[in-house]
Amino acid sequence: MRTTRYALAMSALLTAAGATAQVQPPPAGQTPAPPPAAPAPVPAPPAPAKSAPYGAGMKVNLSPDGSKYLRFMTWHQVYTRYTKNNEGTTRAPGKEQKGQVDFGLRRSRLVLLAQLNPRFVIYTHLGINNQNAVSGGATGEATGPGKKPQFFIHEAVTEYKVNKYLSLGAGLHYLNGISRLTSASTTSILPIDLPLTNFPTIEQTDQFARWLGVYAKGRVGKLDYRFSASDPFLTNQASSPLSLGSTATVGGVTTNTGTGIAQYNPQNTTHVYQGYVSYNFLEPEANLLPYFTGTYLGSKRVFSIGAGFLYNKDAMYSRGTDSRIIYTTAPSTLDQFANIPTRKHDMKMFGVDAFYDVPLDTAARTAITLYGVYYNYNMGPNHVRFVGPENPGFGVVNGFNTAARGNAYPQSGTGNSFYGQVGYLLPQKLFGPKARLQPYVAYLHSDYEFLSKAANVYDIGANLLLDGHNAKVTLNYRARPDFSRTNFTTGQVNGLDYKPEITLQTQIFL
Repeated sequence: MRTTRYALAMSALLTAAGATAQVQPPPAGQTPAPPPAAPAPVPAPPAPAKSAPYGAGMKVNLSPDGSKYLRFMTWHQVYTRYTKNNEGTTRAPGKEQKGQVDFGLRRSRLVLLAQLNPRFVIYTHLGINNQNAVSGGATGEATGPGKKPQFFIHEAVTEYKVNKYLSLGAGLHYLNGISRLTSASTTSILPIDLPLTNFPTIEQTDQFARWLGVYAKGRVGKLDYRFSASDPFLTNQASSPLSLGSTATVGGVTTNTGTGIAQYNPQNTTHVYQGYVSYNFLEPEANLLPYFTGTYLGSKRVFSIGAGFLYNKDAMYSRGTDSRIIYTTAPSTLDQFANIPTRKHDMKMFGVDAFYDVPLDTAARTAITLYGVYYNYNMGPNHVRFVGPENPGFGVVNGFNTAARGNAYPQSGTGNSFYGQVGYLLPQKLFGPKARLQPYVAYLHSDYEFLSKAANVYDIGANLLLDGHNAKVTLNYRARPDFSRTNFTTGQVNGLDYKPEITLQTQIFL
């Protein structure tokens, strides 16, 4: 054994000596060994990954598992627009304007959403609307200027989830009835804008289509529902019993005769009740927030039909043509509500709609969007209202209806309306992976009791989707009716002309 150990030790020493001799420099005169190989080059950094879908947006987790969070959402919709104005429009005092190119902020908004735990949600929605150089400013839209618009609260809501079928909420809310479009998301609508007929009481008895009240919402199987009870805001219309008539003075005697045209009742203090129920035949839609998506761009398969209502007792009032008031004192000293009888009218509004949005070719990523809604509005005898979105002008024609100037058209009233839209998302290969094109058409037909002719609004345009709805450009052509040649005492339309609008909108939504 000892001899074996000595032999192993000697073998190890000889091996080490040989290895040492291999790394010693060679004797003089011999060719040196080649230099060591150059180090391998540093690998190039990987190419940046493609941008991921926006997803939940700017979200700050307040708990490690993300069950408590704060989310921020903000967007701007900026208009560059050519408008041929309705007859008699002015954009500055005493200066008639037949048309112009103008610029404006259609919407500028901020939403803060917090999920405290699976049962509690709080969100706040702030922003401005319809600002241009003429309208949308702090002094009001009718006569301008458009400076310093009020940055106001659109929504302020607290919500509690009772169970998987029911959530209860309260505050300044957007849980509207009548139709899907009455609670539409303005960031994902298919055409450049909503028809506005979907917001019949906007800025009259509501605050920009929002209400102070309570609501219940939820889902049972494929059935979604929302119901609310709210206070009507006092109307901002300068209305009185005398304003419901026409005044004439003959032989020193002043007579005021009713017109039979209903207006918003300034003494309305009864609750507003709303509801909307829809049934989804295909995939369910998110319902944490109140906003209905306008087009999913092929990301979902949705087929929904729905029906809704709004009811407000004594919301409107009028004086018939048989109402005559003779007075000798100045109108300002007359106790009008005590001495001039008026008729009260309930506001009753109904809507039925259908929404179909599905991908067509998964390889080409094409998709189609279809929507149609029928409205039946009862707002008292002969009521009609004109509204112009981001109105570029004001003025008076023949002493009638200052609101019918600029780009205004009949927005709501007693009668019936139909609105429809169709959009098609073209194949992805058309512009490559970075942009998509979505042409669309939209049509509004309104037949109001007061006007002797129906109002039709035609829209045709396209969305250039640079990053879905988060970054898009929309070009739209509109033909709208000009009711300038209308007698706003009798409702007789003496000729109807259609005026063009061409609008380029840029939208960024984060």
